[in-house]
Amino acid sequence: MSQDSAESSPSSSRDWFFPSPSFIHSTSNSPQSPNYPRKFSTIPRHSRSSPTDSKPPKTSTFRSVSSSGSAAYGDQKYGRGRRRIELIRRSEKTAKQEKEGPVLEQKRVVSKAVSGVKTAIGEMGIRVFGQRVKIRWQMASYIAILFTAFGSLVHKNFSLHNQVIDLQDQISTMTIRLQACNTSDTFDTISILQESDHLSSKGLKILALTVSIALLSMPLFVFKYIDYISKFRSSYNCSEMVSLNKQLEYRVDVLLSVHPYAKALALLVATLMLICLGGLALFGVTDDSLADCLWLSWTYVADSGNHANSEGMGPRLVSVSISFGGMLIFAMMLGLVSEAISEKLDSLRKGRSEVVEQNHTLILGWSDKLGSLLNQLAIANESLGGGIVVVMAERDKEEMELDIAKMEFDFRGTSVICRSGSPLILADLKKVSVSKARAIVVLADDGNADQSDARALRTVLSLTGVKEGLRGHIVVELSDLDNEVLVKLVGGELVETVVAHDVIGRLMIQCARQPGLAQIWEDILGFENCEFYIKRWPQLDGMQFEDVLISFPDAIPCGVKVASRGGKIILNPEDSYVLQEGDEVLVIAEDDDTYAPGALPMVWRGSLPGDFIVPKLMEKILLCGWRRDMEDMIMVLDAFLAPGSELWMFNEVVESERERKLIDGGLDLSRLVNITLVHREGNAVIRRHLESLPLESFDSILILADESVEDSAIQADSRSLATLLLIRDIQAKRLPYREAMVTRGQRGSFSRGSWIGEMQQASDRSVIISEILDPRTKNLLSMSKISDYVLSNELVSMALAMVAEDRQINDVLEELFAEEGNELHIRLAELYLHEGEELSFYEIILRARLKREIIIGYRLANAERAVINPPNKNERRRWSVKDVFVVISEKE
Repeated sequence: MSQDSAESSPSSSRDWFFPSPSFIHSTSNSPQSPNYPRKFSTIPRHSRSSPTDSKPPKTSTFRSVSSSGSAAYGDQKYGRGRRRIELIRRSEKTAKQEKEGPVLEQKRVVSKAVSGVKTAIGEMGIRVFGQRVKIRWQMASYIAILFTAFGSLVHKNFSLHNQVIDLQDQISTMTIRLQACNTSDTFDTISILQESDHLSSKGLKILALTVSIALLSMPLFVFKYIDYISKFRSSYNCSEMVSLNKQLEYRVDVLLSVHPYAKALALLVATLMLICLGGLALFGVTDDSLADCLWLSWTYVADSGNHANSEGMGPRLVSVSISFGGMLIFAMMLGLVSEAISEKLDSLRKGRSEVVEQNHTLILGWSDKLGSLLNQLAIANESLGGGIVVVMAERDKEEMELDIAKMEFDFRGTSVICRSGSPLILADLKKVSVSKARAIVVLADDGNADQSDARALRTVLSLTGVKEGLRGHIVVELSDLDNEVLVKLVGGELVETVVAHDVIGRLMIQCARQPGLAQIWEDILGFENCEFYIKRWPQLDGMQFEDVLISFPDAIPCGVKVASRGGKIILNPEDSYVLQEGDEVLVIAEDDDTYAPGALPMVWRGSLPGDFIVPKLMEKILLCGWRRDMEDMIMVLDAFLAPGSELWMFNEVVESERERKLIDGGLDLSRLVNITLVHREGNAVIRRHLESLPLESFDSILILADESVEDSAIQADSRSLATLLLIRDIQAKRLPYREAMVTRGQRGSFSRGSWIGEMQQASDRSVIISEILDPRTKNLLSMSKISDYVLSNELVSMALAMVAEDRQINDVLEELFAEEGNELHIRLAELYLHEGEELSFYEIILRARLKREIIIGYRLANAERAVINPPNKNERRRWSVKDVFVVISEKE
C-alpha cells in the first residue's frame, strides 16, 4: 500500500500494531533484549519494505483521519506510535554506529599500520647497504605486523558478524512472539524474517568475496616477495648464493621429475582451488547458497560456455574469470593426458613394458642364428599347441618385429614377444620375467670371438645375480672352446655351453670324410624329423639292453641314463647291461609322445658276412679360407687321417703369420703325427690363384667361411659360392678328354646344362664341403648337386634349441662331437649282409650289435636322403650291398 493511500484512508490505521501497556512492560523487562519488542511494534509496512528509503509519516495525516469523539484517544495512540518510531530509529542509528564504529577503527588501525610499514620500508631502503641483517629482520617484523593487523581485522569482522547473528536471532524470536499476538500481521513477520536473513547472509557474502580476493592476490605478493629477495641477495653475493626463485624452480622440477603422479596431483589441486575460489566469489556477488555456487563454479570450469546466462556485472565478471581458468585447466589436463598416452604408446612401441609370462623361453641377444632358432622352437612347441618365446636385445623393438615378420616359416601357434634392453642390466632382465623362464638362451654376438665370449660371460654373471633365482637353465653359445671352462665356472650347474665353431669344425671334417653325413645331422638335430628323447620306462627294469633295442616299434634306443652313476648318459652301452630302477632310456624318435615299448618280437640274429677291415688310406685335403679355430680342426684331422696324409692350407694369411696364430692357439706343430701341412697363399675367389693348385688331386676340399667376412652371412656365402663354382669349373676342365666327351654325348643337345654335368662328374671324383651361414643359400647348392654343404648357423641353432628344450641332450651332443667316445658313421651294407638278402631292420640292428654298433637308419643306393628311425622295423625287405647304413659306433 502506498503512502498517499495511507494518508487518505482512515482504515489505514489497522496497519499499526499497538500492544497493551502490560505487554510492553513485560517485554521491556526481559533480561535478553528489553528494547526489541518496542522496536518492532511500531514499524509500518511501507517502512519495513524499504528501510533505507522510507520516510516517517506526517503528523497531520493522523490528525485528519481522527474523529472528534475519539480525538484524545487517537492522539495518545498515534503519539505513542511516533515515539516508538523515533526510538526505533535512534536504536537503529545506535546499532549502526556500534556496528560501523569498530570497522572504522579497524580501518584506521590498518591505515596506520600500512603507513608505518611504508615508512619502515622507506627507511630500510635508505640503509640497505649498511645494515643487511637488520633490514631482513625489519622486513620480517613489518610483514608480521601487516599480517597481524590483517588477522585482527578479520577477527574483529568475525566477532561483529557473530554479534549480528545473535541480534538477528533475538529479532527473530521477538518477531515470532509478535506474530502470536496478532495473527493478522503474518505478512509483516515473514518480511521481517526475510529481511533478517538477507542482512545475515549479506555479511557472509562480503566475507566470502573478501577471502576469495585475498587468496587470489596472495600468490602475486608471494612471487613478488621471492623475486625481491632473489634480487636483494644477488646484489651482494652474485657468485656464491643461488637466487631463491631458482631454488624454487629446481625444487619444483625435481618434484615433477621424481614423482610420477606429481603433475596429476598439481592439476587436481589447481582444479579444486579454482572451484572453491570461484564458488566463494559467486557466493559474494549472487543470492545463491554456497553449495549452489560451488556447483555453478564447477559447471563454469567444466563448460566454458555455461556462463552465458549470467546477469549483472559482478556475476558476469566472476563467471568469465572462472571460465577462463577452466579453459586453462582443461588445456593442461588434455596436455597431460595426451602426454601420458604418448609415453605409454612410446613405451609399448620401444618395448619397455614388462612381460608377464612364465614357463617361456627367453632369448638374449640377436644374431643370424635367431631365425633358425625360432623356427626350431616353434616346431618343438607345436605338439603343445604353441608356446611363448621372448627375445630381448639391444635393438629397437619395431626393427626386431619387422625382421621376424620377414622370416619365411610358420610359427605354428608360438608367439614371439620382443623387448628392447640389455642382458647386463638386472632391471631389464626382470622386465622379461627371467626368473620364471624355463630356459634362457644366450646368443653369441657377430664379431670378434673374444669380445663375444666376454659379453656372454658378463651376461651369465648378471643372470646368476637375479635375487629371485632362476627356474630354468642357461644355454650359452660360445665362439671359442678355450672360454668354455670359465663360463661353466661362473654359471655352475645352471649353464650348458654350445661351442659353435668347435661343433661346425668337427662336423665339417666328419662330412668331408663321409659324404651325406650333413643331411643326417640336420635330421637328428632338427625337430622336424627325428631327434633325441630321454624318458623313464618302469616296465623295462631288469631287461638287458640287447632286448631293449628291439622293444620300441617307433623308436631306436641309443643309450641309457644310469641313475646309480648320478644320471650319467652312457651312449651305446654293452648288450649285457641290465636296466635298474630309476634308469632312463635314450632314444631317437619323431616326438616325445609318439613312441612306447611294446611286446618283445622274435628276431633272428644271423651272422655277419665276414670281418671286413676297412684300411685307412692316405688322403689329400684342401682347406680354403681361415677360421679362428683352425688349430682345433688340424688336431682333429691329425687324429682321423692315416699317416702320410697331406693338409693343404690356402688363404690370404701370410705363412709366418699362420704359424704364429696356430702356436698362439695351442697347436704344437712338432706333435703332428699323421699329416703334413702345406701352405699356399692366395685369394680363393681369384681364378688364377686357384689354378695354381692341383685341384683335381684332392680327395676332399673344405670351403670355410673366412674369418674376414664371417660377420656378414650373405657376403660369406657369396664368397663360398664363388669359390665352389671356380673349383668345380677348373676340375671339369682338367678331366680327361674321353670322360668329357662321354659326358657331352650323354647330355645330348642340352648345351645349357652341359657345364653342370661336367661339374657333377667332377664332384664324383672329389668331395667339396661348403660352410653355409644363410639357410636360403642351401637351395642353390641342393639344386645344382655339385657340392655338399654344412649349414653352420642352422645346425648351431638346432643344437641350441634342442639343449634349451632338454639340457640332458647336451651331454649326448658333446660326446658325438668329441674326439673320444662315440660318433655317427656311414657304413656300407656289405659289412652286415649279402647281396639280395632279405632281412628286417630289427635283424640288421642285432647283427650290428656283433660289432658294438647301433644302426639308426639307412640310405638306399638310388635315394638321395637317408631314412632315420624307419617304420615297420619287423618287416623283411631285399637289400643291396650298395646301400649304406647310419650307425653310432666308437671312434676308430
